[in-house]
This record gives sequence, structure tokens and C-alpha cells, in this order.
Amino acid sequence: MSLFAPQAPLAERLRPRTLDEVVGQEHLTGGGKPLRVMLERGRLASMILWGPPGSGKTTLARILAGGVDARFVAMSAVSVGVKDIRAAVKSAQEGLSQGSATVLFLDEVHRFNKSQQDALLPHVESGLLTLIGATTENPSFEVNPALRSRARVYVLKALGEDDLVLVLERALLSSQGLPEVEAEEEALRLIAAAAMGDARRALNGLELAAELGGGRVTLDAAREALGAGQPVFDKGGEAFYDLISALHKSVRGSHVDAALYYLARMLAGGVDPMYLGRRLVRIASEDVGLADPGALKQALAAVEAYQLLGSPEGELALAQAVVYLALAPKSNSVYRALAAARRAVENHPNAAVPLHLRNAPTKLMKDLGYSKGYAYYHEDPKGSFAQKYLPEPLEPLRFFDPRGEGWERKVAERYRELRQRFARSAPKNGGASNG
Repeated sequence: MSLFAPQAPLAERLRPRTLDEVVGQEHLTGGGKPLRVMLERGRLASMILWGPPGSGKTTLARILAGGVDARFVAMSAVSVGVKDIRAAVKSAQEGLSQGSATVLFLDEVHRFNKSQQDALLPHVESGLLTLIGATTENPSFEVNPALRSRARVYVLKALGEDDLVLVLERALLSSQGLPEVEAEEEALRLIAAAAMGDARRALNGLELAAELGGGRVTLDAAREALGAGQPVFDKGGEAFYDLISALHKSVRGSHVDAALYYLARMLAGGVDPMYLGRRLVRIASEDVGLADPGALKQALAAVEAYQLLGSPEGELALAQAVVYLALAPKSNSVYRALAAARRAVENHPNAAVPLHLRNAPTKLMKDLGYSKGYAYYHEDPKGSFAQKYLPEPLEPLRFFDPRGEGWERKVAERYRELRQRFARSAPKNGGASNG
């Protein structure tokens, strides 16, 4: 028989059968940890397994179901319908009559819609079904609250390079793996690094490298198996948001090199460069702000340059903006001021605008006192500072608090001078001036 005769993929043949065989999730599977405790007690709770691809979500679900002698029913939330759920419920009822519990494994549980939930949740609550959901997306944002409230959430970690090397070495030793294949240590390290935490990807790479190398996994065979693909990520997934968060925080923290790394990594992963451009415009206002008013112009210019040039030339303009923003002095005073003003709006949504600030386009409005006594700054600066601007209940509040660097130091000085001038010009009786 040929070494590479048709058979189940290597990743499937080597799927762990017990918790002790699971690699990289000791915080859940080790002694005294949640999943092991459940098996020791012989009783499962409904749960959501959240983790990156290839971290073992499906494997753990199968082990848990097998560990309590439960029937394992697997479905995908992408393709399942209410009819399928009803069939699963009927099957679970039949199993229960024979003394068997049922575990329903729902892959991509974040795709579960309301009608599907309505059909399933009563049976989860009654204990007829134990639900194990799997998702690569953050359950806080992507899983419906009704479902999330009925399940414990356990976070799986991406496998480290050493974890993946161990998985590959086991594959070479296992009778179900590739026991006749020899492999160079450097080749295994390369495959593990390229797998980016995904055991399934690592095993697929090993299997292909073994085939290309004629039963020997050399460094050249591993490179050929891996190809020249660029690192990619799900543009709507957790890795995407981790990277954009890292880029934003590196710019905010003035670490130029880290900011450039995350920019390059996202571009290599296939992110829309215009998305990055929009984030840079946001950073220019949110984190640089009045410390360097020119930062906003730089960010907008980078977006315009990319629109003109496209990739890859236009990416240089984005990199220039990243460097500029990272090097710029920082201020979030405008960001904080707007947030404070919004809180004031929530607390005083209908505060009356002072009469002298109101518009008076009609005679009736003028007769009612609209705009009466308004002091026009360019004609009456002193009167302008003496009149009130905020609605009366908000008068003591201050939203703007300049504490930034760079140009904002001048802004802070100007702001203090203006506040002092308002204080000196305020009417002694506290009332509004009529100019």
C-alpha cells in the first residue's frame, strides 16, 4: 500500500480522544480546571467555546460528550433551520427515553438567528439538550444575549509554536499519523510558525510536505508546501480587531516602530487601505487633536493620496501619516470635552437657551425678547464677555480641559485668559447682562 493512499486527512486521524491528549488548553483541561471537573463529575453545563481556528473547539466538544456517554449531534448555525432543530429535539427525546443524554454541538454559533433560538432555548433550559457552541467571534458582541445568558463562555488560546511542534512530532510517532516519515527539526519549526496557532493548518502542511518530499520532510519541502502566501485574517474577526487596536494604541503611545509593524501586517493581511486611512483620520482628532492641528491635515492628505495612487504606491502615504501621528505630541482634550458635553445633554436635554442668544426672525419673537440685549463681540467685546452663554442649570459646568502637549499649551493659556475675562466681566448680581 502506498504511504499516501487515500484516507482521512491527517488532522482528522489524529484528533485527540481524551483531555490528556489536548495540547495548549491546560487552563481548561488541567487538574481542577473547568472542563476536567465537569467530566469528573459526569455532568456537563451548556457552554460556548470561543477561540481561533484550529484551537480545538470541535475536538473538546466531542471529548466532553464522549466523557459523559452522551449522544453527539453536530450542526452548523450557517445551514441549520428550525426544522433541523426540531428533528434534533425529537431525537434527544427518543435518546432520553433510552437513558441517553444529548449534546448538541453548534458550530459558528454567532450566526444563530432569533427564530432558531426560539426553537432551541426551551429545550436547553429544560436540560433535554446540552448546548456546546463554537465561535471564532467575541460572544459579547456576536452571540445573542438570550443564548449567551444560558451558557458559560470558555476562551481557547491560539496554540503556541512549541505546542504545534509537539502536535507535529506526535503525528510522526503515531501509528495513525506518518510513522514512516522523517522530518528535519527546522522544517517542523517552519511549519509550526506558518500555521499561526492553527493545529489543523500545521498538520495539513506536514502532510503535504511529506508528500512533496517523498516521505521526508526537509526544509525545502516545507517551504514548497507552505508556498509564498501572505498572512491573512478574517477582516471581520477577532484578529482583525486586535491588530487595528494595536495599531491605534501604538500611535497613541508614540511608538513609531510598533505602529509601522501593525500597519504593514494589516496591509499584508489584505485589509482595505481606506479603512486604515479612516482610522488615521480618527486618531488625528482623537489622540493628537489640538496638540498638533496639522495632524488632521496630514491624515486627510494620506487618504487623498491613496485614493489617487492606489496600492502599493499609495500605502507609502499611509505609512507617512502613521509616522507623523506617532511622533506628534498628544492631546485628547477635544475628545474628553465632547464626551462631557454629551453627558450634559443627557442630564439636561431640554435646557432653555438664554433669550439673548436666540434667533429672532419674526416680530413676535422680537416682542417676546428673543435676541434682546445680545452683545456683538466685534462691536462690544466687553459686553460680549459679560453675557451668559450656557443655559442656566449648566452655567457652572466646564467641558474643555486642555492638558495636552505641543500647540495645546498655547491653547491652554488662551483658554485660561478667556475664563478669567468671563469671570471679571460677570454681572455682580449673577444675572444675564443686557449689554
